[in-house]
Amino acid sequence: MCTPIEKCFIVASYTDNLLTATGGYVIQDDDEKYPASAVSSWSGYVYQGKIALYHSLRLIHDGDLEFELQLDSSDDFAIYKQGKIHTAHQVKAKISKYRSGYAKALEQSTLIEFDKIKGTNRYFHVSVLLDNTDDYEGENGEKVKFYKYDENPYCGLGEIEEITKKIIGKIFDTKKIPSSEKLINFNYCLLSEKISTMAVEIHRLNQEDRVAANQAAYENRIKAKDILDDIINENPHQDRDYYAVDLKARLQSHLEELLDQALPTMSDATYKRARRLSEHIRLIHASELKTLCQMMKPSERFQTVQANDIRRYTKLIRSMSVEPIFNQLPHYLDSENRFYIPTALDVDESEECEADMIREMRNNSDLLRLLFEYNHLIASKSNNSFTINTKFTHSDDLEDKEVIEKIESNITKSLCINVVTQDDAEGRLNGKAAH
Repeated sequence: MCTPIEKCFIVASYTDNLLTATGGYVIQDDDEKYPASAVSSWSGYVYQGKIALYHSLRLIHDGDLEFELQLDSSDDFAIYKQGKIHTAHQVKAKISKYRSGYAKALEQSTLIEFDKIKGTNRYFHVSVLLDNTDDYEGENGEKVKFYKYDENPYCGLGEIEEITKKIIGKIFDTKKIPSSEKLINFNYCLLSEKISTMAVEIHRLNQEDRVAANQAAYENRIKAKDILDDIINENPHQDRDYYAVDLKARLQSHLEELLDQALPTMSDATYKRARRLSEHIRLIHASELKTLCQMMKPSERFQTVQANDIRRYTKLIRSMSVEPIFNQLPHYLDSENRFYIPTALDVDESEECEADMIREMRNNSDLLRLLFEYNHLIASKSNNSFTINTKFTHSDDLEDKEVIEKIESNITKSLCINVVTQDDAEGRLNGKAAH
């Protein structure tokens, strides 16, 4: 049994002239091969949790609150009722567009093992449209059905979020709860995090505490009523809490799609760094998420971290020649132990950036305090490095009228913020390694 993060998907290989009957269909040559050590492990792992959440919400919307969701045991996920398996689910992401590429996995789905007995309802989930999605009958006579999303027998990683949010909206309607796009998105973020955290915990128990994978899964089931309670009771009361949760989900989603789509051309080193960033974001505390929101784009309002900002931020971390330190905020240290923080700053004119940042500091005491600690910012794009002389002298300046008067009179020594290009940052940081 493969662990969640190292989920294995077996890609069948055949000689040019080999014809093998499988489930009544002739195996075709599979002309698409994906690297098993990368796309299978990543896409399969994140895809599995998203599909498990969608299926659980679908059951809840249909009025079923008497089940428990179990992740990663004898199957990728399973639904239990009264302690017995109700449905078993295998999830496969981007193995092949041909049914033949799933031959071994389909046969394995029919096995009578663990809790799966004769007659167990078995479902097979795929992320791409296959040449054939008729029911599969195994050597023992057990059948596996290809799962349908409405009428489609597949659902891609980039599509599952939209249809899951629709189900959440329908549950709100059923419960007569006024909803909005913001509320639906917030609940989707929290529920996705719940499933992901459970999967990571099961993996940790198995890897670190040497608890058997099956035992970890059996003892950490998620009840349908708990999922519904999360939907009904979790609402965004404070914008900062909401935007922190939203940023976390969108960062995760961006990295998942990036690794899913760009993997065939991505180096192992880049893949590992992107995966480490994703795992760090997944486990980061709420307070640190708020800090990340502030520091990713310090020249703009707290909540306006856009998709382009996320792309610039993750691209900068992936492309730096220096390994980041994944502790609290992702950062770098130079030879004098000064913090360098990657950002999504896209600087066209240094004067405009300076004016925007000082304005934000005047209106946001939290940002001001952070910049006293992290005052070396790596821009995702800038023609030159430059220094912003803020005239602030202490993180409490905004609350002290006397100090504000001194600032305006240019009497005191002020905080300087250094915005550096990627090349300059790499030069300073690599200088540390040379000593």
